[in-house]
Amino acid sequence: MGTESDGRMAWWREARFGMFIHWGVYAVPCGTWEGRQVPGLGEWIMRNGRIPIEEYEKLAGRFNPVQFDADAWVRLAKRAGMRYLVITSKHHDGFCMFRSASNPYNIVDRTPFGRDPMAELAEACARHGLKLCFYYSQSQDWHAPGGAGHWEEARDVRDWHSYPGRPEAFARYLEEVVKPNLVELLTQYGPIGLIWFDTPVCITPGQSIELRDLVHRLQPDCIVSGRVGNDVGDYGSMGDNQIPVGRVEGDWETPATLNDTWGFKSYDHNWKSVDKLLYLLVDLASKGVNYLLNVGPTAEGLIPEPSVRLLEAIGEWMDVNEEAIRGTQASPYPHEFEWGRLTRKGKRLYLLVTRWPGEPLVLRGLRSEVSGAALLAAPDARIAVHQLHDTADDFHEVKLHLPAEAPDARVSVVRLDLEEEVDVDEAPQQQADGTIVLPAHMAAREGTVTLGRSGITERWKDTGSALRWTFRLRRPGAYRVCVYTAASRQQEWRGGHEVRFTVGDTSVVDALREDGRSDSPRAQYFPEVISHLGVLDLPAAGAVEAVLRADAMAAEVSAGLQVSEVRLLPEVAS
Repeated sequence: MGTESDGRMAWWREARFGMFIHWGVYAVPCGTWEGRQVPGLGEWIMRNGRIPIEEYEKLAGRFNPVQFDADAWVRLAKRAGMRYLVITSKHHDGFCMFRSASNPYNIVDRTPFGRDPMAELAEACARHGLKLCFYYSQSQDWHAPGGAGHWEEARDVRDWHSYPGRPEAFARYLEEVVKPNLVELLTQYGPIGLIWFDTPVCITPGQSIELRDLVHRLQPDCIVSGRVGNDVGDYGSMGDNQIPVGRVEGDWETPATLNDTWGFKSYDHNWKSVDKLLYLLVDLASKGVNYLLNVGPTAEGLIPEPSVRLLEAIGEWMDVNEEAIRGTQASPYPHEFEWGRLTRKGKRLYLLVTRWPGEPLVLRGLRSEVSGAALLAAPDARIAVHQLHDTADDFHEVKLHLPAEAPDARVSVVRLDLEEEVDVDEAPQQQADGTIVLPAHMAAREGTVTLGRSGITERWKDTGSALRWTFRLRRPGAYRVCVYTAASRQQEWRGGHEVRFTVGDTSVVDALREDGRSDSPRAQYFPEVISHLGVLDLPAAGAVEAVLRADAMAAEVSAGLQVSEVRLLPEVAS
């Protein structure tokens, strides 16, 4: 990445945590149309409710968010520990939430509210030191002719995602709607942190580049999100609520919801707990991924009270532990730990402990010498540190003697000060409890199998593909082999594949079935199923090679075999 791009990205990498805001006229029906609750996302009610343009337009006349307070919104984001704010300036319904001379279908000209909330947010962000950023739907527009998924053109298409529209009409839409809107957004409100494009659908590589270059020309320091399409953005975007399995390379961000919708729905009360939200925050930070957490304000202009309470609770944790998130880099380890996650900053490591051990916390594979350790929530507590280096097999271990009780009931942070730069053994390490975790993204892949951006296998639809790992075994014995698999987005998990796990001349084989569910952060949104293949005897310590293959594929599971990891759990003698 060039110097100019690095300079543009510096604030975003430092921030790590931002607020997403989905707000528009779709907040008026708040999920219900003509007395019927419309399935799906709140901001998608026009599409999912099949509401004609002339009927949907009438919502603007009822949109009067007189309780909107830009300062209150920005202060809430800052209290939560967020450092940037991304708001929907135009979503797929085509309604502009800003003053627009080029598009009369906007909040100033078409609503009784008559104010420009983007201008008020710009002033509030400047006062409180947050970056203002705009979401803008550059391809999908159900209202403007030529936009992808335009209501009149695509209403009878079964799969609108694959509906390309007419290229010449879409090109006119970009020139007549999108580019004038972008000029307004980037010239009316002062410095803008980023333009968060979305759902590229039918946009060509050349058109994506044109939009990116227009943004950089108008504001050279403004970032362009990866959803501009065709991999030409300044950073990558995970899927909605998508959590990677392990550390990722490059700049990435995950947009995530507090409940099940983005735009406000009056009857969606499935709020995530503070514990789960903090778990996601530390999990994503440990993998080098920014966390963009959404709120959906009401038609009156209020952020729902449950959202406020959740964000304020996160803020209380950030008041104490912010240094373990802000300005950090991903964990030096490519794999996860059972007790929690790690981040790093210079010659410091931060251990974000989600499962307090109640005994010494053991970190394996750290070669750097530890000069001291402290708890961020209890800096006066003494933590004894013991390091071991077994030169016979170059085995490294750090034992931290922690207090019996966690200083924070949710996530406690231990800071390790190192004598030199962080140096770790990146090979899969057997945990202190004997568990061996073999993530798919750390395996050598054979055959047609590939990895998705979250680190889960894709295109594994044949018996000629395999995953192969080498790990170091410290404790010989019997181990239960557990395979973790995921479902495709918006699909239920289905088993049936017959898989074989082999070490040396010994194998266990069985059909995948649901024996349990993962409780990892990523499984909050995309459930993962645990399948027990059987028990395998590993008789000798040292380097071990393991292979996962498919003996038979279940034809009815069209997505193939989607493996996130294999775990070996020590069997306890009865």
